[in-house]
Amino acid sequence: MPPQKEYALPRQRSLLLPAVINPFVHDLKLTKADKIKCFLLGIILVPLRGIFLLLVLMVMWPISVMITFRQPLKGAVEPMTGWRRVMTFLGWLYFFGMGFRVVVKGKQASSVQAPILAVAPHSSFFDAIVCIEAGLPSTVSRSESLEAPIFGRFLRCVQPVLVSRKDPDSRRNTILEIERRAKSGGHWPQVLIFPEGTCTNRSCLITFKQGAFVPGVPVQPVLIRYPNKLFLPPQIPTEIEKKCPFKFAKSVRAVMAESLGLPVTDHTYEDCRLMIAAGELTLPMEAGLVEFTKISRKLELKWDSVKKELESFANIACSCKGGRITIEEFSSFLKLPISPALQELFALFDRNGDGTIDFREYVIGVTVLCRPANNEEVIQTAFKLFDIDEDNCITQEEFSSLLRSALGVRDLEVHSLFKEIDADGSGHITYDEFCSFALTHPEYAKLFTTYLELQRYQGLQGEEPDFEASLSHCCTASHNHQEDSTSDKKDD
Repeated sequence: MPPQKEYALPRQRSLLLPAVINPFVHDLKLTKADKIKCFLLGIILVPLRGIFLLLVLMVMWPISVMITFRQPLKGAVEPMTGWRRVMTFLGWLYFFGMGFRVVVKGKQASSVQAPILAVAPHSSFFDAIVCIEAGLPSTVSRSESLEAPIFGRFLRCVQPVLVSRKDPDSRRNTILEIERRAKSGGHWPQVLIFPEGTCTNRSCLITFKQGAFVPGVPVQPVLIRYPNKLFLPPQIPTEIEKKCPFKFAKSVRAVMAESLGLPVTDHTYEDCRLMIAAGELTLPMEAGLVEFTKISRKLELKWDSVKKELESFANIACSCKGGRITIEEFSSFLKLPISPALQELFALFDRNGDGTIDFREYVIGVTVLCRPANNEEVIQTAFKLFDIDEDNCITQEEFSSLLRSALGVRDLEVHSLFKEIDADGSGHITYDEFCSFALTHPEYAKLFTTYLELQRYQGLQGEEPDFEASLSHCCTASHNHQEDSTSDKKDD
């Protein structure tokens, strides 16, 4: 077995697996008795409730039309007053007709005490009942929602803060409008926001978006439990939290999670997008979940970069079941046999030691381990070792000779790899071709440095290294310093 790498610091717990692996899927299991109850009650109650709801809507519709008559769709300058009690009562009747019986615990703060209501967890359309119980505060909504028949007119009554996907400045304008209303000194009604930004299965609280916390005003957390909900005391931001909405959001989420008795994770809506992308790449949908907020912040990655890594991961894992890479598939992808150096590299990726690499481990490994190894010094050193006769090009014989002695590779096994690097098919590899391949295949750069580390280890143990010990020592010493610094800072 190859020597295990000793880390300058123990691996941080921050990148371990979350308490809830997939908060976006709800596995509903009904017993036979539940199914019979749904069938019988559905036959009796659905028609009666449907008629009742239709009658309520027939009353709400003309009232909402009168309320919003001649009111602009966007850019409302002044809040509308004098109608909220009527619409709140009708909204309460509507949810009553659907079977909701609400128990409110805690006291709602005024718009002066807490201009913003942060509601979580968000799990369904029915969470809109919070708006009714809170007296119809303004909400943040997509501009397309105003075009919905009937309900779009109801939404206009609360004068929502609108978000448009078509407007590139929409996010900035939304934040400015939330801040304007939150700092109006009670002139505007409270703004109600679901800070998670998407629906979950209520098993945890995912990352809170920062929109509710950017203004730096007191925020009142509202917890949704079925069959009840709870207002917590307003959370007043510290001076540090006023300057850093991310910390304020994290602090409020921690208070809400503790009251709910739920864990927190760093999943966000971008994880949903990655989950869908994984399905399109014929991977299990859960394979795309990486806790995007944490990964993107610690590893400084954008969504497009993670999506690109998912495509690379799918190329390796397409033949395996469950969306995980074994060492055999890893070896096949690299077109190299299983050797001590390859086993060591695989072990660096396999963070939990289960013998496989999932997408989360792959992203961390490529970013923290492989890409830092792709520096000019390492690539130049690798090229010089392959270029035995120092003629500034690598022949297939030189290429095979090194890999045969280093990794026990037979000549036939490296032929396809040599052809892939030799982009112009000239029969020899130039430095530009070698460098281009290394930059687009970072796993090879780390494999090379891993091999040199093993050579150095053999030298320290008194064994005769396969290559020049001085060259190995020089290259790995400089590289190890860089890698350990990067790993300690970001991950390991």
